[in-house]
Amino acid sequence: MAGPSYSLSVVVPVFNEEASVPVFLARLEKVLAHLGCAYEIIFSLDPCSDGTERVVLEHRRRDPRIKLLKFSRRFGQPAATLAGLHYASGDACVVIDVDLQDPPELIVEMVARWQDGYHTAYAQRVERKGESPLRTLVASCAYWVIDRIAVVPIPRNTGDFRLMSRTVVDELKRLKEGHGFLRGMVGLVGYSQIAIPYQRDERALGKTKYPVIGSIRIGGNGLVGFSSVPLQLVFVVGIALLALGALSGVLWLVHALWRVGVAVPGLAPLLLVTSSLQCLALGIMGEYVGRIYDEVRNRPLYLVQDAHGFEGRPGA
Repeated sequence: MAGPSYSLSVVVPVFNEEASVPVFLARLEKVLAHLGCAYEIIFSLDPCSDGTERVVLEHRRRDPRIKLLKFSRRFGQPAATLAGLHYASGDACVVIDVDLQDPPELIVEMVARWQDGYHTAYAQRVERKGESPLRTLVASCAYWVIDRIAVVPIPRNTGDFRLMSRTVVDELKRLKEGHGFLRGMVGLVGYSQIAIPYQRDERALGKTKYPVIGSIRIGGNGLVGFSSVPLQLVFVVGIALLALGALSGVLWLVHALWRVGVAVPGLAPLLLVTSSLQCLALGIMGEYVGRIYDEVRNRPLYLVQDAHGFEGRPGA
């Protein structure tokens, strides 16, 4: 009996996960065998200090459907993910991390929703096991802010774990984002989407390679890349400070000349607050200007040093 007529690409950004790769593949390949479709597994690898590359290539020798992109230096998870999508050839593409916090078994339901007609099926966390209170707090605050001010819908409690149709992936490849925030880019592309609730597990092995500062940086990409509200807030705060400064100046002048009214305390606290807010405003504007600078330079999002399993296929 012939298997399903579709093909699936699974993109796995990876960095220093030597111990996790075999366990991850054992579960993922079981899921893909259950689906019975043609598939490829693309590891997008930043240069590692452990044996991750060696382990992936060992598994590739037993199964050529396992493929590897190795970059010339560390470009980060967002760039690695987009590179894998650029090289993927499947009718649908799944993005998943190797640490098994996102269960590969959920791919079966994602495929079912895609076959129902949805272009994107994204996993939405209802519980986050094994994460520190600080990381949970940072994530909750970031999702709340981005959900409030983003110009495109970016669902809360979602990561990059999702299935996207070939149509969505081809549209993503047309975008020239220098700071790849996949959740926002998928929202920008649009098409029909559906959430699949799930419980996020603890890491199967090892420790996270993504510190809290990395999460903050990605959240900043979403905030700056998909909203101009911070710039508008700078303008509003500037108007408010101007009004406060003018009022303080009038009160001080009236009291100094006629000794009437309430004495205005020294201007030092007001100047300190004003200077601090000016620095904050310059920092916000600097984030936008810096991203404009990055986009104008149009540097490659990533550089591939080695590509195993893509012979004869044009790259990005």
